[in-house]
Amino acid sequence: MATLYTATEAATQATQWRRLLSNGDAAVTSATIRSWVARGHLAPAGLDDRSRPVYAHVDVARAELATRRRALRLVGIPETTPPATR
Repeated sequence: MATLYTATEAATQATQWRRLLSNGDAAVTSATIRSWVARGHLAPAGLDDRSRPVYAHVDVARAELATRRRALRLVGIPETTPPATR
């Protein structure tokens, strides 16, 4: 079964990922998660027991990666690719 997050939980998870890559400076808020939904970057995977939308772990990760890549491109920072594993 997939791990599902509320908007607040998804924001916490995405913040952890971003902080790993930004030296602890970046944060993702619940409003950001809702913005990703409104912009089509993230779709709810269902509803929780309180009828709040929940989001799949993998979908949150994809939305975070896509929006981070776009933000870096907009400010002119090239994306770095990790070396290929052998």
